[in-house]
Amino acid sequence: MKKIRNVVLAAAALSLASSLANASPEDSIRKALEKVVPGIEITSIQPAPIDGLYEVMAGTDLMYVTKDGRYFMSGHIVDLKDRKDLTEPRLAAARVKLLDKIGKDEMVVFSSNQPKHTVTVFTDIECGYCRKLHSQIADYEKEGISVQYLFFPRAGKGSPAYEEAVSVWCAGDDEARRTAMTKAKSGKKIEAKTCDNPIDAHMALGEDLGLRGTPAILTDSGELIPGYVDPKRLAARLNGDVGS
Repeated sequence: MKKIRNVVLAAAALSLASSLANASPEDSIRKALEKVVPGIEITSIQPAPIDGLYEVMAGTDLMYVTKDGRYFMSGHIVDLKDRKDLTEPRLAAARVKLLDKIGKDEMVVFSSNQPKHTVTVFTDIECGYCRKLHSQIADYEKEGISVQYLFFPRAGKGSPAYEEAVSVWCAGDDEARRTAMTKAKSGKKIEAKTCDNPIDAHMALGEDLGLRGTPAILTDSGELIPGYVDPKRLAARLNGDVGS
């Protein structure tokens, strides 16, 4: 799925949208966006931190639109006085809400015995840094980090990585899936199997989040971290240690 922001920017036509004189800002904005992006699913429209701007959420896409529905802005609003990103917390909340649509029983989970944090990792079995991350799974667990995996084969449906993901999921119960995951990520061949599986749902969620590569780490607070992060650095970051 293309990100809404890119569709809107490509259209470059919000300035063509006209609003009714007596319409509310919410109605004006909704009409303007629906004219440019037919079928857009707007989840919320509310005043932004800057007077005259409204924040529009469409899934995990966040955009700012003037109250007359004419001008569109993409990017983050930062409070320079307080040195706070005012946009990221809204995006984080939207990511968590999307993730909640997939239950833990639809993930391959490696749990820490003394969990402090849970991260969701979008993974591709063929990805080198995904394999590096998994080779240290015991170290993440020692740091108090539980890892729940979702599959995001970058080559798409029908690729070898996709078929491997299906085989891992269909290996059996939770323990069998963990064993198959570890075996596949070490480069060993696993038995090809098929069954009802959530792989397509995992990929759709990754698309909705705008993922561009793997691994991608989604923290329990909704922060999206692209790429590999070693266990100690990730633990420091999750714990809020300065300089992590």
